[in-house]
Amino acid sequence: MSETPESDAAELELPRAIALAWGIAANPQRGPKREMSVERIVEAAIEVADADGLAAVSMSAVAARLGFTPMSLYRYVTAKDDLLLLMQEEAVGLPSEASRTAGDWRAQLTALYDGQVARYVRHPWVLDIPITGSPVTPNSAAWMDAGLHALADTPLSHEERLSVMLLVTGLARWTGIVFAGYARTQREADVTAAELTAREDALFRALVTEDAYPHLAAAIAAGVFLDDGDPFRFGVERALDGVAAYIASAPHPAAPPSAAERDDDSALLADKRYREAQKAVRQAERALRDARKAARAVAREARERLRRQN
Repeated sequence: MSETPESDAAELELPRAIALAWGIAANPQRGPKREMSVERIVEAAIEVADADGLAAVSMSAVAARLGFTPMSLYRYVTAKDDLLLLMQEEAVGLPSEASRTAGDWRAQLTALYDGQVARYVRHPWVLDIPITGSPVTPNSAAWMDAGLHALADTPLSHEERLSVMLLVTGLARWTGIVFAGYARTQREADVTAAELTAREDALFRALVTEDAYPHLAAAIAAGVFLDDGDPFRFGVERALDGVAAYIASAPHPAAPPSAAERDDDSALLADKRYREAQKAVRQAERALRDARKAARAVAREARERLRRQN
């Protein structure tokens, strides 16, 4: 019988926040009141952050919101960094069902992107938490799994799928940073989105001259800063175009083997020459990917030379 993830994790010395996120941490024996819990502490901390930003979150602020003393919180969450991780885990939540059912890999990744941007706009303080590595928490794992699920039927390697997933989540984070910043400015200035963009457009027109910034001036004259569409959608679509082109050029996997073929394969694996042939195939596929990568690099250099010549 295989061990469960919980039994495997129990053998590790997990940081308390990670153990709490996975629901395998020991609860305190007694607390100040029955209504105190890790979940309630995290909920109150998120309320503080949503209202006043991440800088306003402290053990004392959260305790005051709950009506307890700061020391009582430490029985449940032993450090502020642990609290921040649990807040992030709760705020990002789980990916939508559309990220797995929206259609092909591209539609699923687009749904994943949209879902992450929406989370960042709803809880912008999440973007202020420093990135120190991949959060090993259930919800973060679910987002990663959803991105890899979208690419599971493509010929991309596991490493390439992870890279594509990171590309999409990185674009979502950047979009979230800008959208959240604009939303904050709107609230502080008490203006609508249209009023804010009109104000920025007027400033650009007053300060940017055609002599000093000819290309930017032309874009301003064309009204790019008055466009009420999503300025990031085009870039996301073009990034996915690049992934699609790469997938089209990648070696396609063979159809899944039948039960009889799998039995034959098991017997073949005992043959040394067969194993060597399979190894040669893998090396050739790796060499082909490296060659294509080198060809793309040479093409970029050639285009750059042509631009300099012109």
